[in-house]
Amino acid sequence: MQNDKILLTAQDILEKDFKIDARGYRPQEVDKFLDVIITDYTEFNAIIKRQAREIQALNDDNAKLKQEYSKLRNRLEAVGEEGGNSRSSVNNVDLLRRISQLEKVVFGRNE
Repeated sequence: MQNDKILLTAQDILEKDFKIDARGYRPQEVDKFLDVIITDYTEFNAIIKRQAREIQALNDDNAKLKQEYSKLRNRLEAVGEEGGNSRSSVNNVDLLRRISQLEKVVFGRNE
């Protein structure tokens, strides 16, 4: 079985024979009840297997997303490092323009 705590399988229940004594239960009622239990066990096993497949698929998707996240983060850091140099140069150009405009205003240069 998948879990060591589950002691019976649907087949174990199906093959179970009870001893009959003079004051025992009706065998037909016991058989009908055991048939319901077997059906439930079979359904529980199907549910467990389906959920195990879903869990595996979600774990696979999670691993793929983690890899993609890592790749994107690395690309962003690389672009950030490259962009940092261009940002400082853009900032320098912007500062030079402002200084030039201030010089024109302060010194009265009209070019």
